[in-house]
Amino acid sequence: MESLPDALVHYILSKINNAKDLAICNCVSQRWKEAMPYLNRLFFPRNVFDNLSHGKTPDEIVSQIISSTINLEELVVYCPFSSIGLASWLCCAGHSLKHLELRMDSIVSYQASTETPSKLELLRSACNLESLKLWGVVMVQSPRWDIFHKLTNLEIVGASLRDHTLSEALRACPNLIQLVLLGCEGLMYVSVENPYLEQCKLDFFGAGDCFLTLKSSKLKSLEVQGCGVIRLPETQHLKSLSISNNAGQISMVELGKLVALEKLSMRGVQWSWDAISGMLQMASEVKHLYMKVEFTGDTGNLQPFPEIDFVDFFNSHPKLETLEIHGAMFAALCQKNSLKNVDSKFSIPSLEKVVITVRSPLNAEQKMSTLESLLNYTRSLKKMTIKILQMKSSHSSADDFFEYVCRLRFMNRNIVCIE
Repeated sequence: MESLPDALVHYILSKINNAKDLAICNCVSQRWKEAMPYLNRLFFPRNVFDNLSHGKTPDEIVSQIISSTINLEELVVYCPFSSIGLASWLCCAGHSLKHLELRMDSIVSYQASTETPSKLELLRSACNLESLKLWGVVMVQSPRWDIFHKLTNLEIVGASLRDHTLSEALRACPNLIQLVLLGCEGLMYVSVENPYLEQCKLDFFGAGDCFLTLKSSKLKSLEVQGCGVIRLPETQHLKSLSISNNAGQISMVELGKLVALEKLSMRGVQWSWDAISGMLQMASEVKHLYMKVEFTGDTGNLQPFPEIDFVDFFNSHPKLETLEIHGAMFAALCQKNSLKNVDSKFSIPSLEKVVITVRSPLNAEQKMSTLESLLNYTRSLKKMTIKILQMKSSHSSADDFFEYVCRLRFMNRNIVCIE
């Protein structure tokens, strides 16, 4: 090792970012110790200071390591720390940091959430950040951030927020390209207006009745969970869209043109039929479609789905390559009338993979007719997976259904799979 050039030693050590491992490397030789200031990444795991035997606090140890670096670009801290400690670190390395990830613990610690100045407020010292990720945040008051002109990635996981504080935080990040908010509670009216935003993932805790308005002409991918009303006026570049609500009803989805949409996922307990049918009509160019919605109807009034015409559905989505459909929505596609008098020229040109989840043996003949139609009219079908989920074997129609399915599997063994 002593014969290696300094540049190569620095490169090898730069691949080590765990603080505990770096402390061990620091004791190997004087040459390795002298190379430590050139490290540009540091990671402090959750339990790194669990067995401290001397008088120094974790804050002091982290400060000592950070202050020994010349140009620290990435800092990840999962171990507990105080506002005083954070202020010290950012005073030393704030201007050089590009990537910062902190486990704040404010959401489970009252003391941490009431420190003055708050940890959130101190982050403005890292003015050149390009990526910021925060875990366990309480942001019920203004974060008092200056403008992060270079910040393109913001991720907040497990947070208690308020509408106005989130809006202030987003205004301080005008050049965001990626936004991730996971496990966030306390929000009712969420407005996101970041013109450069391309990737967005939002997951809100609560009753599932949030109102979301998102405006970005460059948006390419969006995942939303926990909103009842969604407005997306600018969707011309949107390629992937996933909307779900596990707690409440999705009553309204207003979208711009979906000319570029390739992947669409709709999930939840209850959607209004207008929201479902409107999205399916607009997503005529979609290639990958996932549908798992249990009921339609108004709030508090659960209703089954109306009939979905089999031929019209596939004629309206000619580019569909993969389809995954569950339970009640598959049953709506199995209406017998939609398969009467099918035009001899009808075909499903692009479909290659189908995954169907069946939960009830009712109307077994209609369901089998739909499965057979998929096999007969699809020119490029490579795999059909039929998943049987939570079906009661004691039901009087169960034997007939399984007999039909097993016969279908036997006749199309190269394509059909039963799970």
